[in-house]
Amino acid sequence: MQKIHTNNAPKAVGAYSQGIKVENFLFVSGQIPIDPKTGEFVSNNIKEQTLQSLKNIEAIVKEAGGTIENIVKVGVFLDDINDFADMNRVYEEFFGSHKPARAAVEVAKLPKDAKIEIEAIAYIK
Repeated sequence: MQKIHTNNAPKAVGAYSQGIKVENFLFVSGQIPIDPKTGEFVSNNIKEQTLQSLKNIEAIVKEAGGTIENIVKVGVFLDDINDFADMNRVYEEFFGSHKPARAAVEVAKLPKDAKIEIEAIAYIK
């Protein structure tokens, strides 16, 4: 088991790691839309929050030696399911023709009142 850490994603501020690699699988902790350079949310806009959360995941996957093409499963947590269409447009553009398995659900509340949190699993040889 290997802990994955990069300065290109927000620091883990609790009892968790940005990512854990076990053999060829990388489990990326849920990422909220914090800009790692400022430590603040990028905005209050769901599209910008979605993109930043995905960029944070991408940075962790890259640190483990992979690319977004290695991502096999994504979990999306929205504080308002009515934001699904806007989130999905950004998500689709980000992943392009690569289409990992995905679940997207509405939750009651997210850390720091984020609009979105995204987690991922990647397969990296």
